[in-house]
Amino acid sequence: MKTAIFLLPVFQERIWGGKKLETEFQYDIESDLTGECWAVSAHPNGQSIVNNGPYRGKSLSKLWSDNSELFGNVKSEVFPLLTKILDANNDLSVQVHPHDEYAKKNENGELGKTECWYVINCEENAEIIFGHRATSTEQFVELINNGEWDSLLRRVKVKPGDFFYVPSGTIHALCSGVLILETQQSSDTTYRVYDYERVDKQGNKRDLHINKSIDVTTIPHSDISVIPTTEEIGGGTITTFVQSEYFSVYKWDIERVATFTQDKPFLIGSVISGTGVIMTEEGSYSFEKGSHFILPNGLGEFHIKGSAEMIISHP
Repeated sequence: MKTAIFLLPVFQERIWGGKKLETEFQYDIESDLTGECWAVSAHPNGQSIVNNGPYRGKSLSKLWSDNSELFGNVKSEVFPLLTKILDANNDLSVQVHPHDEYAKKNENGELGKTECWYVINCEENAEIIFGHRATSTEQFVELINNGEWDSLLRRVKVKPGDFFYVPSGTIHALCSGVLILETQQSSDTTYRVYDYERVDKQGNKRDLHINKSIDVTTIPHSDISVIPTTEEIGGGTITTFVQSEYFSVYKWDIERVATFTQDKPFLIGSVISGTGVIMTEEGSYSFEKGSHFILPNGLGEFHIKGSAEMIISHP
């Protein structure tokens, strides 16, 4: 089917969440602590549902298993990627994610979690925690045991439009006042190293995972340099952020009418500003800020008309 497949997101309450998913994207959220929009997800902990066309009402995981031809018959038991929008109204826990082999062995066959962040918006002087200063495992453990977080953790200032590649094994955390779009492996495994001594609604501290964090953290920290490249096309601009073994991520800036050829297994798109129309052989599909879609295998040439910014990814 040469059609754009639009998806309904799933919202997740988090202790650090807020209301920006409503105020910035006009999503209908139920909680003032909504931290995550799982926009394109086939993970069991939050399933996107198709919202148009012949597959309307079908979960993305069911679509993946029943209609693999739409995804170029990618060799993966599970839909490999997960796209989120995160509203860090408060600091996230300092955390790290495992790689594939460790997660498969220790987390019931779960994928590892390499991810990347595009900063949609943030408060002035907002920052993230990205990496650590320990030069050995022994020093890493000592600084954790002594609670010397200022000595251990690296803080980085951020601004709208910044992009960060976060491989598994990277100590990281979004800090208060940051709104991002995240592209990641389809995994929900997080090891918390530090959580600011916070308690939940019941007065309980959240679990930490110190031993597993020590197992998987890259020591010493190694920054992965991201050097975006920009290509002008008729009617828009394509910025390439990263092309890795797990995913490739781009930003499309549409100014008038831009023509593309869908020659990947499939494309995931998230509209972070603007409105427009996707035009394919089989029809036209309107979108707006906050829309999320998949362009399936074999779509061929298509056009996007409008004024919009999109984050695009594929495996």
